Amino acid sequence: MAADSTRSSLELLYNVSRELASALELRKVLQTVLSLSLANVGGERGSLVVLDEQGQPLDAAIVYRDRIQTHTIQQLRETVDRGLAGWVVRNGKPALVPDTSKDERWLRRADDSAEHSGPKSAICVPLHARERLVGVLTVVHPKPGTFNQEHLALIQAIADQAGVAVLNARLYEQSQRQARVMTALAQNAVALNASLRLDEVLQRILEQTAQALRVEVVALALVDKARDELVYRAASGEGGTELLGLRIPLGKGVAGRVARSGRGLVAFQPADDEVVKIEGLAVRALACAPVHARGNLIGVLEAINPLAGSFDPDALLVLTGIGSLAGTAIQNAQLYEQLEATHRRYRELFDDSIDPILITDWSGRILEANRRAVLLFGKESAALRSLTIQMLHNADMEKLGSGFLRLKTGETITYESSVQAAEGRAIPVEVYVRMVNFEDAQNLQWILRDISERKDLDNLREDLLAMIYHDLRSPLANVVSSLDVLTTLVPQEENPAIQSVLNIAIRSTDRIQRLISSLLDIRRLEAGQPIAGTEEVQPDALVREAVETVRPLADSKQQQIEVSRAETLANLWVDSDMIRRVLINLLENAVKFTPSNGRVVVGVRPDGPYARFWVQDTGPGIPADQRERIFDKFTRLQVENAPKGMGLGLAFCRLAVEAHGGKIWVESPQEGGSRFVFTLPSGKRP
Repeated sequence: MAADSTRSSLELLYNVSRELASALELRKVLQTVLSLSLANVGGERGSLVVLDEQGQPLDAAIVYRDRIQTHTIQQLRETVDRGLAGWVVRNGKPALVPDTSKDERWLRRADDSAEHSGPKSAICVPLHARERLVGVLTVVHPKPGTFNQEHLALIQAIADQAGVAVLNARLYEQSQRQARVMTALAQNAVALNASLRLDEVLQRILEQTAQALRVEVVALALVDKARDELVYRAASGEGGTELLGLRIPLGKGVAGRVARSGRGLVAFQPADDEVVKIEGLAVRALACAPVHARGNLIGVLEAINPLAGSFDPDALLVLTGIGSLAGTAIQNAQLYEQLEATHRRYRELFDDSIDPILITDWSGRILEANRRAVLLFGKESAALRSLTIQMLHNADMEKLGSGFLRLKTGETITYESSVQAAEGRAIPVEVYVRMVNFEDAQNLQWILRDISERKDLDNLREDLLAMIYHDLRSPLANVVSSLDVLTTLVPQEENPAIQSVLNIAIRSTDRIQRLISSLLDIRRLEAGQPIAGTEEVQPDALVREAVETVRPLADSKQQQIEVSRAETLANLWVDSDMIRRVLINLLENAVKFTPSNGRVVVGVRPDGPYARFWVQDTGPGIPADQRERIFDKFTRLQVENAPKGMGLGLAFCRLAVEAHGGKIWVESPQEGGSRFVFTLPSGKRP
């Protein structure tokens, strides 16, 4: 009898091995193993659960009274976590349960109650392959005490035969599933990158996700970094449009947690506070994956309620893959939109500019011209494109360099020239040239700014100065002579009041003479005429004479003028009247900008081969961006309540100092105010 039993077992194992040898489909392998086990021990129902490397259920076959039962991953996890199969997984050894009603390891369900199926007999054994646990096989008989150790040994033998087959089938299915996923993702990549319009890209993402996962609702939310929130930008499915514009803080709910962690997850029967609300939609299952672009998380992609009732094992893998593809597609579309917007703005600025603008290549051939350029030259764009920039104006090649080489550094070069307008009139222009990216290539942009009004104004100023030079000098000379005569006719001791008035008049005429002389010097120095009439003079004598000239003005404001000088100073060869006027100008400016009861310091000291002069006030100071401009003609500081003038004094100072081979600049001392400094070569003729 024992020999017959052994032979029967061997035949069974041989049949099991033969049945499994040619089977690669996991579901078929599971059902075959389960059917053979139940048939040979007389069981009523059973299950074979496949486990992954972490001991978590992947798939299963469940049979009840010869009928295959449906299941969900959640149900399998509950069985493995709390039932007899879980005990076998944790302990790695088989279990025989004669009476399920008396064994705590048995997970009691509603159908185990006495009025239903009642107590049973059960066997549960592990499946091993290549020293790994790959599954758990459970068989159940409706009567307690039916199974014994012989049945246990038989089921374990079947499990040992089936372990390798189950592992091979699982690996084969995984490879097949990965191939399907890669194929689907490749198809998705083609579909998602078929457009660069952001709204079309978002719609394609929704369509591809819904098609791949077969779900009721798909939603896409993007990260708003400024507010640390997710903003739903696209949604499809019944009621999905309710999500548009909805904001969720990062870290809140399923979507917020995925956005914060950067890892996807699947939630079954999520709590109400874990999902966004859609009226009329109960969320049974939700898969959410991050959307990455160039290593940065930019949003999340959600799939809600699979039509099959549960997500496939590879659902999250597919959703994560689509999310990665979506991130690249979204960022490309956003960059394209930004490029389009920038291009539109450039075209608007280009065409609507008040200045003529031309675009040329590096040979000077005109590629594009705006409306103002067409009006200026009286030629259509097509006609202008047949010309070169050199044909339209005299380009300053000294500044631009051969082949416009100096523009390759990105520098903007400016110079003045003239163009022949449509009516044949020569128009003075200021030319601004720089390198720009135009039509996906590096080209040159030429702005031709009409400076006719500025030139007219400059001519008007020159005429005004010429009038001052020629029309005021003779009358002023007569006034000076008359004052000299009056001074001799009115002795100071006889009428001090009249003498005081005469002194005021004399100082005022002296100031007018200095102004006219400075105007003449500006015109002469700008024309490039050299300094004439130099003489040897002591630096401290120039300082002393300038202070004496300005002291009455300082006294009227109760100001102190302090003089600082070195003990040993080399003599200078200069136009003494011109340099004296430089010092007087600087001192008068210092007095003007220094408040009443303030202090002005003037000094001179050796500075290598130079004499270094300075005038320091305690006024409001000069902004850093104005320290160069104030030496330009007709430039005045825009300071509230500041004294007004023509803006010629400092221009004269710079021209005079530089004509003598020196330099002039302004500093801002730590104690406040301004310090004007200039240097002059000492001990030699200029």
